[in-house]
Amino acid sequence: MENDFVLNATCKGFPLAAEPCAVSQLGTRDWSLLDDALAYPVAVLRRPALTHNLAWMQDFVQRKGVALAPHGKTTLSPELFRLQLQAGAWGLTFANPHQLRVGLAAGAQRAIIANQLVSDADLDGLDLLLRQHPQARVWFLVDSLSQLQVLADWGARRGNARCWDVLLELGIAGYRTGCRTHEQALTLAQAIAASPVVRLGGVECYEGGLGQCDSAHDIEAVSALVRSVQALVQQIDGQNLWGSGEVLLSAGGSAVFDLVIPMLKLQVKGRLVQGVLRSGCYVTHDHWNYARYLKLVEAREGLSSSLQPALEVWVKVQSVPEPGLAILSAGRRDLSFDQCMPMPVRWAPKDQRAGSAIEAAHKSWQVKALSDQHAHMAFDVEGVWPQVGDRVALGISHPCTTFDKWRWLALIEDDGRISGAISTHF
Repeated sequence: MENDFVLNATCKGFPLAAEPCAVSQLGTRDWSLLDDALAYPVAVLRRPALTHNLAWMQDFVQRKGVALAPHGKTTLSPELFRLQLQAGAWGLTFANPHQLRVGLAAGAQRAIIANQLVSDADLDGLDLLLRQHPQARVWFLVDSLSQLQVLADWGARRGNARCWDVLLELGIAGYRTGCRTHEQALTLAQAIAASPVVRLGGVECYEGGLGQCDSAHDIEAVSALVRSVQALVQQIDGQNLWGSGEVLLSAGGSAVFDLVIPMLKLQVKGRLVQGVLRSGCYVTHDHWNYARYLKLVEAREGLSSSLQPALEVWVKVQSVPEPGLAILSAGRRDLSFDQCMPMPVRWAPKDQRAGSAIEAAHKSWQVKALSDQHAHMAFDVEGVWPQVGDRVALGISHPCTTFDKWRWLALIEDDGRISGAISTHF
């Protein structure tokens, strides 16, 4: 893995006429968004908000007495991984060995693959990574006897006696992976304990699919899942089915993460327990979906504020072809749109230069549709008309599906000055 990703003309948003530049050196170029130094569209991270979010989440888990292993699939950025680890993260979470490779190269010593591994290529890859990083500890999920047989078959065919660290996943009927009943889960735990190819390190679940952004519903639904996990943990403990070492209890999406804290603090007789929260989107937050869920977290926790949106995609107004319609220079290839349309959040008129104030976007400006390379923004003809050449910052919902559209993102200060960059490795 490159220690210092090189930006050049092959990277969307980097100007074709500029000399190549290492990510770590971009801040020395003295560029600003208000000087139009970069090619539009350009994805950016507001550095002050990013710094705030890193500290806020670490403070949250420390106050709650649990650990943080943020999901790396949100950003897949080694620079951001290092910042998360430096801020105090216990480890990182990934969806597959490809993503894990990026995290281990960035310095992670502990990782959870929050997914079931069932293919030879993935098992071969994880085996290779563990040999390359012998100090690392990696757990992945198991939820069926069939998967357990796949793991045993791989070892027999490869002549490999590796014993995998695994977490048993308890699922939810109608949702994603995981054992559906306690009977299935306990039978699986017994099989894991009897198997030479796996070691039961703990129990995992994912509560995010239960959230409906209604505190009364969410508290009841997630609390039921917490009680279900607690009962399973007690059954496993009662039969002494754990592998060696401490017991991991892990959960935590980015919407109702506060509600799983009681699960992460369960006690196991005679064992050290490490509760691990896996929220990932906190690092940049967003402008709608997680923002509305965080308002409920703030109310439940008695907070006056929490995370701040850090991710924006800056675009140009490239055409105002008719009253009430402006066409912006970014579309489905550049922006998240799986949860809601991008939202104009900030604005800099075309004659604005570095040192000028960036203004809040006008409330009537709304993106109504996206084409592959264009956003269709409606505006009130009785209000302020956007002009060709104006710069508009679009806020997004669900940062994961914006990050994977960019090989790099600029770090900016609140005045638009470009102070650095990060790379992604999807």
